Formats: sequence, structure tokens, C-alpha cells
Amino acid sequence: MSSHSAPRQRRRLLGALGALALSASLVSCAAVASSPPAAADDRPVVLTTFTVLADIASNVGGDKIRVESITKVGAEIHGYEPTPRDIAKASDADLILDNGLNLEAWFSKFVDELDVPHAVLTEGVAPMDITAEEDAGKPNPHAWMSPVNVQQYVENISSAFATLDPQNAKYYAANAAGYKKELQAVQDSLVTGLSALPKAHRALVTCEGAFSYMARDAGLTEKYIWPVNAESQATPRQITSVIEFVKENEVPAVFCESTVSDAPMQQVVEATEAEFGGMLYVDSLSAADGPVPTYLELIRHDSDLILDALSGAKS
Repeated sequence: MSSHSAPRQRRRLLGALGALALSASLVSCAAVASSPPAAADDRPVVLTTFTVLADIASNVGGDKIRVESITKVGAEIHGYEPTPRDIAKASDADLILDNGLNLEAWFSKFVDELDVPHAVLTEGVAPMDITAEEDAGKPNPHAWMSPVNVQQYVENISSAFATLDPQNAKYYAANAAGYKKELQAVQDSLVTGLSALPKAHRALVTCEGAFSYMARDAGLTEKYIWPVNAESQATPRQITSVIEFVKENEVPAVFCESTVSDAPMQQVVEATEAEFGGMLYVDSLSAADGPVPTYLELIRHDSDLILDALSGAKS
């Protein structure tokens, strides 16, 4: 082979390989162009007012319902103000689920102009009134903080989903039944654990009055510094009242909610022999990698923390 023919053969070989690559690329592009588009998600869309309700609803809806929350993880639900984007999302939803009991003060204005059905999840729950003078007679909205009440939420969700999607009614009912068993297991564990404590120690002392339903259903005496969503009203008189209660009942531990400052409760700790039991979760789930990414994990966390602190198991 001459010195001139070798380069020509290499050029021919490279040209042939380039043509093959181009041909393969064109075939690949044609295959992509001719492949059918990904299947659209045609499941019913259900919108909830906050993340706790979204997770509960997801357990009932399973893979048959697409559930989304209006508010994001960590958002304060009481004073939330909906955005234009929220209103647009709600307009496209097939069903909206809200808590009721005046929790979502913004909700009535939010849905007044929408032609979307909605279900109130506290229907059938016996409401408890706020006892603080300034809010006396108003319902305490935190009904989801009792696993007993959430079983009623689940029934309401299952019924609403069956109306929305009748062909999968049995599926929703089966999911609801299984989830209710898990909720009852949390309730039973808390009640059993508390029954071993001295009666005076069965007291739940928190910053906000968000645990009335849990306390009622678990046999706990409730005491709090301020009523619902009133952190700015943590007065010296309120703190003194809690200090006196803790001393009189020799309460071993006190708590505060994760979304508010624990400074007022730390004053109670300094003035008594009570330990600070830790932070409780109420209004929002955490991110997926956080401590309470689901409602069951939230209510288990709170129940275990309360029981451990009151029994002295928490160091």
C-alpha cells in the first residue's frame, strides 16, 4: 500500500462511520417522533386547605385520586391569604376539602366564586369550645389532633370520594378501613401508656390551646398559655396561671408547638420543677426528609413525646 492510499482509506472509513452515525441518529429521532405521548394523568384532582388534610386524603384516595394542598409545608394555616395561583388551582379541581370550625377564615371568600364542590371534614365531630374569655364560645378548630376525630375525617373523605368517583367506592372504603385501624392503634397506645401515670401527672401543658381534642379523648387535663392563634396575647397573667397549675399538680413536663416561640413556656420551666418536654407538631407536616412527613408520623411523634416526657422516660 502506497503512502498516499492509506490516508485516503482512513478518510473513506471515517466518512462511512459518520454516515452510519447520522443514519442511526435520524432513525432514533424518527422513533421518538412517532412514539405515543406519555399518558395524561386523568385522575380526579382533590385540593385540600393544608398539608395535614392532604396526607389523610391521600391515604384514602390511594392511586385513584390526585391530592394537592393549597398551603405548603410549614405554612401557618390560620392567617393564610390565598394567591391568584391558588384560586386558579382551585378552579381546576374536582373537589375541595376543608377542615371547618372556622379554621380557614379565608376559605369562604376563596371559594365563593368557584363552581367546585367541597366537603367539610369535621362534619360529625363533636366540637369543643375555646374556654379563654376573649374567645369564649368559638369552636376550637384543631379537631385533627385527636386520632379519634380523624377517623371521622376519614369517613367523610371516603364518602366524598365515592360521590366523586363511584366506580372506585369500594376501593376508597377499604383504604379508609385500613387507615382507621392505624389511627386507633395510636390512640390505644397513648391511652394505655397514660393510664400508668398518677392522675395529677396526666396533664398536657402547652403554649397554644391546640390539643383540646387530644386531651379530651386521651383523658388528659389541658392547660395552655394562650388560646388558638393568639401568641401575641401571652400576658404575664396567663403565664402565672400556668405556673400555678404546674406547681399545684406537680406536672413533670410542659410543651410548646413547633410553629411558635417557646419563650413564654421557658418562663414556666424556670419557675417550676417541670422539664421542657419538647416541641409538638400541629398545623403542618414537615418536608419528606423531616421528622413528620405524614399525619400518622405527626400524631405518633406527639403522642410518644407526651407520654415519654410525662412518664420520665425522656431524659
